[in-house]
Amino acid sequence: MSNFTVNILGCSSATQSARHSQSAQVVDFRDKLFMIDCGEGTQGRFRKQGLKFSRLTHIFISHLHGDHFFGLPGLLSTMALHGIEGEVTVHAFAEGLDLLRGWMDFFNREPSFRIRYAPVTPGATETVYEDGGLTVTAFPLYHRIPCSGYIFREKPSARPLRGDMLEFHKVPVAMRRAIKEGADFIKPDGTVIPNSALTRPAPAPRSYAYCSDTMFDPRVAEAVKGVGTVYHEATYGDDLAAMARERGHSTAREAAVTAREAGASGLILGHYSKRYDAEGEQRLLSEARLVFPDTFLSDEGMVFKVGS
Repeated sequence: MSNFTVNILGCSSATQSARHSQSAQVVDFRDKLFMIDCGEGTQGRFRKQGLKFSRLTHIFISHLHGDHFFGLPGLLSTMALHGIEGEVTVHAFAEGLDLLRGWMDFFNREPSFRIRYAPVTPGATETVYEDGGLTVTAFPLYHRIPCSGYIFREKPSARPLRGDMLEFHKVPVAMRRAIKEGADFIKPDGTVIPNSALTRPAPAPRSYAYCSDTMFDPRVAEAVKGVGTVYHEATYGDDLAAMARERGHSTAREAAVTAREAGASGLILGHYSKRYDAEGEQRLLSEARLVFPDTFLSDEGMVFKVGS
């Protein structure tokens, strides 16, 4: 099965800490790199994890708080200094794109690649990227300012052919593409060989949802329903549930409720408040696992495989 992974570059909230960098991830889908959020220090983490600038073609920004955005001008400038060619598309709210355009026009006057600015509509559910194998959908989250999450969905693949059965039924090579796409095979004597006898079931499409800064809201679970792997902010623990609501964030337990209600197969926590040390993060994990056992903590340098 082709690769579909999530690289964690940063999982701190608000500010960098001695332990964590600000929010940033890279989805690696079939060797194409898609960045989600770009806090300060992202470019250093990107290089430390052995990722290649030349494979990064799309960047998705969830909202316009600095811990999710301030690393972007530096990242793009460094890419220009390295002579990266082609095109990079930045998906963000219009106000952020206007700011970024001004910064890049001033500080990067001889770019080696083209930056395409693609507005994301606040509060909307919309497809913001699509190719032959993948779609990316933005959907609303519920923070103090407009914020969007992103769902990466693998498109269904064709059923693999069974070579032994193709040979047994003497299926001509010219017909095998049609069979791969779902056709039955009709023999010269009129016998119909069903497609299911000539192919194997295709693997279930995989999917990943990035739920950035958001307070707990049942609409988030509804938006990501059926997604395999979910990343959800877990800024606070049960002890600070009131503060989470006040500041537009979620607790680890609330993240787990969202994953459970969405029917996810796995949950990744992140965006921890700097008040939690390693022991405190383990408490966040324990609180979430009481609700959703298949929960994991993110940390810089970790790579998660996306499930269906």
